[in-house]
Amino acid sequence: MPDLPDQPTSSEHASDLIARACPVTEVIDRVAGKWSILIIIAVADAPARFTELERAIDGISRRMLTLTLRNLERDGLLTRTVYATVPPKVDYRLTEMARELLVALQTLTAWAERHRGDITAARLDYDATLASGILHP
Repeated sequence: MPDLPDQPTSSEHASDLIARACPVTEVIDRVAGKWSILIIIAVADAPARFTELERAIDGISRRMLTLTLRNLERDGLLTRTVYATVPPKVDYRLTEMARELLVALQTLTAWAERHRGDITAARLDYDATLASGILHP
């Protein structure tokens, strides 16, 4: 009878899952950040200049806007175009990959809007259960 490969242990399963999820987690962490989402939405309809983004995104610092734009460009989600004018004009545009991401964000937004009441009700039920003294094990 041929030797069968050893069955993986539960810790091997866990480490395999973590290894496979790691790149996904990295991407989601990058694109799901508050500033990244707001920038993607702000650039969705038309190219935007740095100062336009700075005005459009309430609460973002110049430094955070610069860092987030660089990261989105590095990840292939934005293109940065520099025009040879005085002073230089720079604008940012979504790539096709970012447009695909935008569709996913819109789907997630629609889901959240549809289920906002359900989530609020579930939270109230959960909090009431905890307040009544019935604790989870």
